[in-house]
Amino acid sequence: MVSLHTKKHIVNDLLAFTLIVFISYILKDFLIPILFAILLSVMIYPIVRFFEARLYFNRIFSITIDILIFTAIIFFVFTLIGIQFQNILDKSDMYYENITEKFQVLITQTENYTGIKSEEIVGSGQIEVKKIVKENSNNIFAFLTRSGSILSDFILTPLYMFFFLLYRSFLISFLHKATTNNRQSTRVVLSQLYDVQQNYLLGLGSVMIMVGLLNSIGLLILGIDYPFFFGFLCALLLLVPYIGIIIGSLLPAAVALATKDSYWYAVGVVAVFGFIQFIEGNFITPKITGSKVSLNSFASILAIILFSMLWGFPGMILALPITASLKVLFDHTEKFRPIGFILGEADDKYFSNSAKKRLKAWKQIRS
Repeated sequence: MVSLHTKKHIVNDLLAFTLIVFISYILKDFLIPILFAILLSVMIYPIVRFFEARLYFNRIFSITIDILIFTAIIFFVFTLIGIQFQNILDKSDMYYENITEKFQVLITQTENYTGIKSEEIVGSGQIEVKKIVKENSNNIFAFLTRSGSILSDFILTPLYMFFFLLYRSFLISFLHKATTNNRQSTRVVLSQLYDVQQNYLLGLGSVMIMVGLLNSIGLLILGIDYPFFFGFLCALLLLVPYIGIIIGSLLPAAVALATKDSYWYAVGVVAVFGFIQFIEGNFITPKITGSKVSLNSFASILAIILFSMLWGFPGMILALPITASLKVLFDHTEKFRPIGFILGEADDKYFSNSAKKRLKAWKQIRS
């Protein structure tokens, strides 16, 4: 039987968890820029440290220069993406006509076999894709900005980064003073948190470059338009694990369907991207990222779903680094250590079946 004291602890933990989730949802417009700022500060900290230690730059000057360069790169990348999307959008009506024409044979066959009229399948009117996108631009903009204003986040995140990097020693001293009973443990936890985030970011960047090159080569071989744009766009969508690769393959597959004579080019695009995703998930990412971000796939998917429900699209991006950080904290807390265990990677022994065990025991007996 569970004691009354244990029941009270369980109730208190559930109430605390509910309160944290509620506060996180209410304060999402405040928390999201801060969390992105922490993550990006960890990413550019080695460069800031290099400027300070090797080039003997002033700390404020080093931080300002690094943040300006980083912001300019991000702005340049998104500008290129916007320009390329506009070029594709200008051809959207032509793409739609070509796709509709290619599907006409399939639609006719469907009508003959099922008796469903073609007008019920594609509609009776001519659809202009570009007009639809323009008419729904407000809805798209609302979706992208529902967690807060893009402009305010674009301003606040670099500002938070500046202060995090400027006051980094001061903030670390505060954490040590707040945990005076176990300063050594605090130092170890902070070091592991930094390693987890740094490893995740460096690994993610390397994986994006490799996957982008592989995607682009695959699209070049198939002769798809805009191969490098689609290849690296899909790699950029790896920010949203598991889901990003699916979204990233749909647009080049649609372009292949609209510009090529055979349906198999679109199938080939999906197959190439799927194969590269398999290589990335099973070989590239485990090899590059290593064991420091040791979240199992099931925990990762659950984290992405839960954080997307909590914070929308930004939550999907922040899900893995936050969950990896929570695992570090759980592993160093006696009470929550089982949760840290269930979030981590499972050893091979948990996947072995009874037949393998009997075979292994039989071999030991024979030897």
